[in-house]
Amino acid sequence: MYYIGYDLGSSSIKAALVDSSSGKSVGITQFPEQEMAILSVEPGWAEQDPDLWWLYICEVTRKLLLKTGVTADKIKGIGISYQMHGLVVIDKNHKVLRPSIIWCDSRAVEIGNQAFIGIGEDKCVNNLLNSPGNFTLSKLRWVKENEPELFDQVYKFLLPGDYIALKLTGETTTTISGLSEGIMWDFRKHRPAEWLFDYMGISTDLVPTIVPTFSDQGTLTKMASEEIGLPEGIPLLYRAGDQPNNALSLNVLEPGEIAATGGTSGVVYAITDSTSTRESLRINNFAHVNYTKESPRIGKLLNINGAGILYSWIKKNIALSSDTYKDMNELASNVPAGSDGLRIIPFGNGAERMLNNQDNGASIFNLNFNRHKKEHLYRAGLEGIAFSFVYGIDILKNDGVNLSAIKAGNDNLFQSEIFSNTIASLVNTEINIIDTTGAVGAGRAAGVSNGDFESLKEIFSEDEQVMTYRPLMERQAFIDAYNLWKNDLENSYNN
Repeated sequence: MYYIGYDLGSSSIKAALVDSSSGKSVGITQFPEQEMAILSVEPGWAEQDPDLWWLYICEVTRKLLLKTGVTADKIKGIGISYQMHGLVVIDKNHKVLRPSIIWCDSRAVEIGNQAFIGIGEDKCVNNLLNSPGNFTLSKLRWVKENEPELFDQVYKFLLPGDYIALKLTGETTTTISGLSEGIMWDFRKHRPAEWLFDYMGISTDLVPTIVPTFSDQGTLTKMASEEIGLPEGIPLLYRAGDQPNNALSLNVLEPGEIAATGGTSGVVYAITDSTSTRESLRINNFAHVNYTKESPRIGKLLNINGAGILYSWIKKNIALSSDTYKDMNELASNVPAGSDGLRIIPFGNGAERMLNNQDNGASIFNLNFNRHKKEHLYRAGLEGIAFSFVYGIDILKNDGVNLSAIKAGNDNLFQSEIFSNTIASLVNTEINIIDTTGAVGAGRAAGVSNGDFESLKEIFSEDEQVMTYRPLMERQAFIDAYNLWKNDLENSYNN
């Protein structure tokens, strides 16, 4: 028997089958092959059609079963991971009223900023652990202000994963973790923040029924069964946003552990047991998948927009067309730590939240035409991105994270020894690279919820650890280079 896990992203949907006796993945696939379209009717807007998500969920399910040869009657439960912060609104007949306003849409920034000022920083930070910001409730307020006739038809608002749960089970539900990612959860009163809803002029009647992250969240309806090709009556057992789920997939569950992602943008997601913050504007704080009132586990999320996009820009514009990332990494390895004085600040992918939303672009410092070659640019690029991760980890430490372990998936930037060794040496902590995906994690979590595995720790074991980067003995060159880079950054962004 098997569990199926889905990972609903804004680019594609991934699905995985997990053996219910061993927890091992027996197959992973994605659909569509090309990136899903994001509609941008106005500058700064980003929307997707939720019904297209459901269509692709059905397609990826058929593709996965065909690929693995597993028959549908062998599937015993479902887990969902999904793109965070999006808004889906439905009427009383469960019909979608408008395209989803997804995570990267910025139309509600000013609404969140004004709420932060109007309510007061102390109230927001103490109770929400965040500014209302450009998150789900602020987006719903935008709909109320700009599409009042449509808003009057809203029966419930949903996060993207909640909508897929609705299509599967016919029930409108959400989770504490989900409400916290939409900046709607009051951590002091342990319930939706009625006072914030009142300020926004939105009734809490629009909040779906709250269910535990790990629980029987409804069963597959006859209609859904016919569309998706899975047995009627199997349970939906787990649901979480992509960053908390990524951390769970990497076995990052306890205070001091960090899950890191190094793609086009970077994410550092740290676990703490403290329901307080001094960094509500630079860090987001969410209820982690194993959060409870009695034993709080908070995920502190720090995003770095200017990360891997710098290295891909260098590859496209400086490297030979035949060069791969592996070729670039090998050339860069011939350059010593510190790149012979060449330094690059990678923040050229929009406003950086951890720099208080400044958007000053990327910068190159100390370029010497007689000494520096393209391999110096490669190394300085990797180091600059690594330094930005270290800078972010320092912010997390200042906000109460006691770092004990870093884990990352076996992809993208963390496959580079230069990048990973730089971070490990500067923060003086091992980085464990784990071969897993969010879809596999969601499938395993469903098995934990259903009782096939004793605990999260048991199923998310270390047998898929593919390598470990350890702090290098000779760290001083890294420290010196980082301090120069940090000085460049702070002089540039504070002026």
